[in-house]
Amino acid sequence: MNKLELTHRRKNPLTGDWVLVSPHRNNRPWSGATEARNDVELPSYEEKCPLCPGNERANDTANPNYQDTFVFVNDFGALVSKQDKQIEQDNNPLFQAEVANGECRVICFSPDHSKTLPELSQQEIVNVINTWQENYVDLAKQYECVHVFENKGAVMGCSQPHPHGQIWAHNHLSTEVAKENVQQKSYQQQQGSSLLQDYAQHESEAQERVVVENEHWLVVVPFWAAWPFETLLLPKGDLQSFSQLDAVQKESLAEILQLITIKYDNVFNCSFPYSMGWHSSPENGEDNSHWQLHAHFYPPLLRSASVKKHMVGYEMLAESQRDLTAETAANILKDASSTHYKQGE
Repeated sequence: MNKLELTHRRKNPLTGDWVLVSPHRNNRPWSGATEARNDVELPSYEEKCPLCPGNERANDTANPNYQDTFVFVNDFGALVSKQDKQIEQDNNPLFQAEVANGECRVICFSPDHSKTLPELSQQEIVNVINTWQENYVDLAKQYECVHVFENKGAVMGCSQPHPHGQIWAHNHLSTEVAKENVQQKSYQQQQGSSLLQDYAQHESEAQERVVVENEHWLVVVPFWAAWPFETLLLPKGDLQSFSQLDAVQKESLAEILQLITIKYDNVFNCSFPYSMGWHSSPENGEDNSHWQLHAHFYPPLLRSASVKKHMVGYEMLAESQRDLTAETAANILKDASSTHYKQGE
């Protein structure tokens, strides 16, 4: 038996967390909860959708008749830009709190209500990447931590099916970015090189967990993946921030994003849900050479379009646990067609 097919633990060097891997559990019978399949055919325009061109949003605000991407400040953002009052500090270390100022923006990927990211053309995805970068650069002038992300599908809490993502920006380092900052800096101090550059080079050479790659980008199921079909998107060059991407790298990134999202949809022939987000170096004017720009894809589906991985019980109270190895997941994704299943209908 391959040693990686045994029950074992793997360490995530980006966070310091451990993952329990139990490959045999994927064979257990399932009579638990199932999710509704996300395969409803949507119209290209929905008159009640608050994100479609020309439609009204909250507070009687109307969208323009946009033809490309469209960005607006979230009408119900989790962060606000200015708060005049401060939180009264408690000297007791058990009760710490601080004001969190910031801004939340919504980015509509396309005027077409029916097309998710894998169904857009590469040029349309380039337009999305350009919009991500423009808004990242703008927000980074004021905020130290800028998160570009997308929640796809109702199972991931997405409240609107219209293809869109978000950007949240604030001055505090979010918990995940703070952990990755510490781990990448520690690795550079100990090894004299970049953690994720070293990792990308190893994976590209080994090809054991690589799903897709091109001249500038690499997508792998990371050795330490927690979610069943989790992937990590890495640049092959030295990039710390989303602001550094040039035109060639963005064209190449569009190709990779189209490929990996098509493969996701083709695993179970459905609109594959996920949360995806970019992690950039803090925008603090300091030496962040230990950082490497990267994106995480966290999809919940496990066995089919209707059975997802539940992070509960042991996962919430102890540590993450997965039911198939990263290598098995990588092979499934790699073998999935690069032509979207809808194009074969």
